[in-house]
Amino acid sequence: MPPDPSTEIFETQRPRLLRLAYRMLGAHAEAEDVVQEAWLRWHRSDRDRVAEPAAWLTRIVSRLCLDAMKSARFRRETYPGTWLPEPLIEPADEEMRADNITLTLMVALERLSPLERAAFLLHDVFNQPMDEVAATLQRSPAATRQLAARARAHVRVDQPRYEIAREDSRAIVEAFFEACRLGDATALGSMLAEEVTLRSDGGGKVMAFPNAIHGMDRLVRLYLGLSRKLGGRMEFLGHLMIDGLPGFLSRVDGHLQTSALDISGGRITAIYITRNPEKLAKLTGA
Repeated sequence: MPPDPSTEIFETQRPRLLRLAYRMLGAHAEAEDVVQEAWLRWHRSDRDRVAEPAAWLTRIVSRLCLDAMKSARFRRETYPGTWLPEPLIEPADEEMRADNITLTLMVALERLSPLERAAFLLHDVFNQPMDEVAATLQRSPAATRQLAARARAHVRVDQPRYEIAREDSRAIVEAFFEACRLGDATALGSMLAEEVTLRSDGGGKVMAFPNAIHGMDRLVRLYLGLSRKLGGRMEFLGHLMIDGLPGFLSRVDGHLQTSALDISGGRITAIYITRNPEKLAKLTGA
């Protein structure tokens, strides 16, 4: 039996729709739910009257994401401690990597309103014409251009500057882990940027720092304290690329965590630690 042409059309678009939904929501399960709902709406629609299926599906997924973000915003406002996007671990979809969006930029997108985030992603990342973005957001083209411009202004400083060589990043990752485990203040001071920031997400399920921690001196003191308490219970489990940033998987005091490092000029400018077991389920197979 030949495949249903409408199903083939949707499956061709599915990877791109999942990329968009994940970039909008920062969670794989929510993205998959949105795309599944888009499939149901596609199946129920009068497909013969859809002139451009890709544009139609993009519009549906974008609006479903905007609806989901209303509840997601509420959950994040009541989220225990810092919220981080669910880690996207390479190897991932090649086009996802081609988005040129790092975890740092995903965190920056959280500062935007849902409409600003949608305008930025649809136009600047997914290359949708501004008129089409305006139709999707149900705003005028002029208002949509303003949304996109405000979004760019907010996230410009968090755009990736350059991609560090994979071999160099692996060496920094390993040296950083060892300095943390051993409590080597000199090594940590040589690797951390003066204005480095650490964010950690435990989801209220495991211990994590409830607020962002800023500054090299504070982080050095923090890691010295952690080394004294937990250095013997820190285990390096392997290198990872986490949403475009070099990082690693480790076990600390019996709990798995991912650590992503944003590196600029040979120094670590940001550290993102995910300990929430729900967000690590894809790594553990749970």
